[in-house]
Amino acid sequence: MPEPFWSITVSAALKNLEAVPKGLSEEEARQRLLKYGRNLLRPERRSNLLSLLISQFGSPLVLILIFAAGLSYFLGDHTDTLIIFAIVFLSGLLGFWQEKGANDAVEKLLATVQVKAMVLRDGKEIEIPVEAVVPGDIVILNAGDGVPGDALIIESKDLYVNEAALTGETYPAEKMEGVLPADTAIAQRKNMVFMGTHVISGSATVLVEKTGLTTEFGKVSSHLQLRRPETEFEHGVRHFGYMLMEVTLLLIIAIFAINVYFNRPVLEAFLFSLALAVGLTPQLLPAIVMTNLAYGARSMAQDKVIVKRLASIENFGSMNVLCSDKTGTITEGKVELRSALNLAGQESEKVLLYAYLNSYYETGFTNPIDEAIRSYKSLNLGGYHKLDEIPYDFDRKKISILVAKENLNLMITKGALENILQVCSSAEGSDGTKIDIAKEKNEILRKFKEFGSQGFRCLGIAYRNFESRVALSKEHETDMTFMGFLIFFDPPKVGAAEIIANLKRLGITLKIITGDNELVAAYISREIGLPHPKILKGKEIHRMTEEALLKHVNTTDIFAEVEPNHKERIILALRKAGNVVGFMGDGINDASALHAADVGISVDSAVDVAKEAADIVLLGKDLEVLVDGVQAGRKTFANTLKYVFMATSANFGNMFSMAAASLFLPFLPLLPKQILLNNLLTDLPEMTIATDSVDQELINKPRRWDINFIRNFMLVFGPLSSIFDFATFGVLFFFLHSNVAQFRTGWFIESVVSAATIVLIIRTRKYFWKSRPSGYLFGATLLAVLLAIAFPYLHLNQWFGFMALPVSFLGALGLIVLAYIFLAEVAKLFFYRITKF
Repeated sequence: MPEPFWSITVSAALKNLEAVPKGLSEEEARQRLLKYGRNLLRPERRSNLLSLLISQFGSPLVLILIFAAGLSYFLGDHTDTLIIFAIVFLSGLLGFWQEKGANDAVEKLLATVQVKAMVLRDGKEIEIPVEAVVPGDIVILNAGDGVPGDALIIESKDLYVNEAALTGETYPAEKMEGVLPADTAIAQRKNMVFMGTHVISGSATVLVEKTGLTTEFGKVSSHLQLRRPETEFEHGVRHFGYMLMEVTLLLIIAIFAINVYFNRPVLEAFLFSLALAVGLTPQLLPAIVMTNLAYGARSMAQDKVIVKRLASIENFGSMNVLCSDKTGTITEGKVELRSALNLAGQESEKVLLYAYLNSYYETGFTNPIDEAIRSYKSLNLGGYHKLDEIPYDFDRKKISILVAKENLNLMITKGALENILQVCSSAEGSDGTKIDIAKEKNEILRKFKEFGSQGFRCLGIAYRNFESRVALSKEHETDMTFMGFLIFFDPPKVGAAEIIANLKRLGITLKIITGDNELVAAYISREIGLPHPKILKGKEIHRMTEEALLKHVNTTDIFAEVEPNHKERIILALRKAGNVVGFMGDGINDASALHAADVGISVDSAVDVAKEAADIVLLGKDLEVLVDGVQAGRKTFANTLKYVFMATSANFGNMFSMAAASLFLPFLPLLPKQILLNNLLTDLPEMTIATDSVDQELINKPRRWDINFIRNFMLVFGPLSSIFDFATFGVLFFFLHSNVAQFRTGWFIESVVSAATIVLIIRTRKYFWKSRPSGYLFGATLLAVLLAIAFPYLHLNQWFGFMALPVSFLGALGLIVLAYIFLAEVAKLFFYRITKF
């Protein structure tokens, strides 16, 4: 067995992997990608065209039908068998066309928000998709980056990595180059980084040893299958399918048994029962849902909203609480340094110089505070050089830099004011004298509150001199001298108040989660139209039990001074309180909250770990983009339900009444091939639902999947359809005295026409003439109606057992369909008056 790579030197590891410090060549990387496969923790689900086509015929009912039709062929019924095969194949082609288009659209959208890794190839730094990283790659890591494979550290600087996903350890692990014993446990392997973890601060160059399922995280994930929790909508669709399947199974067994009891041919009765089952089963449901979601994703992409996980669109539409930081969403996101003040509140060049030194030499991660300081004014740092650094972390809330100039060894620390005061024993007056910090603390806090009430963010800055160079550690952050304030401002966006009002009109409550102090948060809230916000601070959250937090979350507007671990608690409490929660985050410590939310929302400029955890990625960090996306999500939800309503009304009613009629008529009301043709024609309008327009009242508030509502809808509109089917039977059989072929032709026409036109009724809650359908839906409905009426008059009619009908038959059928449309419209209006959905 070869030695594990954490127990050998970097040079030995490079030799084992046949790699070099300047990185692989492009050709070598391509060969390794073919050898090792793409760097994925779950198998690629990209289907080839043949497997996608074959999957359309994977339904057990369809397979049994094909088998029974084949048996019929060998018994001599060649024509009917070929017709059944042709219709089944054509239905499969329709589903294939829908799903292929949806899959292609989704792949193109996902390519726009790929997470990438910085690697060395031929000695040059280039960005490649994480999936293309291979063993032997040299990867450059910075704060916020996800680790793209199990890798040995070549060199590092102040590297801290969050390994909670792998080891369960809450605090970031410090990492550095070195050689460790072969039996070192995973949590103690400080000389390597693991896939599935991410960099909190610092930087490193690493050699990738393992990728994909061969990594430590991959071994765990292969057991867990990385299955994400089922969304509410996915759960609802699955249970809806089960409900119809149970009804269908009971029905076809009963119909088959009764037809055999009446001494009808067994094979004919069996084919009839199976054809009914195919008609009853919402076999297009997966394709329709997929197409609706893909169409919705394309529509949302036009509004700069990229959907990574299609099922999240439904949750996006159902969302009634949105949690977001204020920076960049409510505010401009362009933090500006307004002032560098001394203890007395006066402008100070010394405070500015020390702040500039701290920000200039900071290497932990890019952040707007340091950028604001560096861009405020360019200072000459001649003579200064950096000795060491303690990177920022979210527990200390400060960063320290050790610099030297001549005989001076100076540690400069900046951070949250309260955290800075905790490590100070003295303060520096405007004349340079040192004062006991206890005497100045109240005045410092008074100024801090004053700045906050004016909307300014205020940080503290302190320093400590050392007689000689030291190896800097957190223990050195003590006995420091407070020297002043750094004042920043991030103004509210123009129009932010109007956007928040638009969210409220859509039934979405915005809750601000921020690390800023309550005074700044309260000021911003007043500026955007929330005059008296209820604020809950991080310290209070920390002391609360889960039950106590649950009582407060719904009524709280702003969560201020929160720590990263508070975010997840807030999200989970809001969900337990009965909300569908969206969380918008783009930072290093937002991943857990993004996972905890019903809808994780990030932005294209976010750090890798946030973008990877998100369900939806915005191409612009703007709530207005979000408003457009929510509306598109609700349209998708509404259009998906339209198919469900169709499947539970005319389609279900027609098949049910046909099954019942077969018990009383001396012949089958429709032949199996006629039932399948009926099913094919009624599928035409249903496949264009994704393009349909949606009434504004269905967009104005969040809606959730409700299986009880759908069951009630089926109990009202299914029997209503059956009533008119039986009326058709009665008119054809008793009044028009039709023969068998005329009966089947007449019922076929009425069945298709009523099932197609009812789409225009149930697609809206308004009078159907007041809500215009999309051109595609109207055109497909008209085509289905014309084909159903024309079919008996075409040359093919004899193949299907149809015959041309007299005008009197068509007139009677037309009156029945008109009566059905009228009563369906009346029933719809009463139904929605008494339901709250």
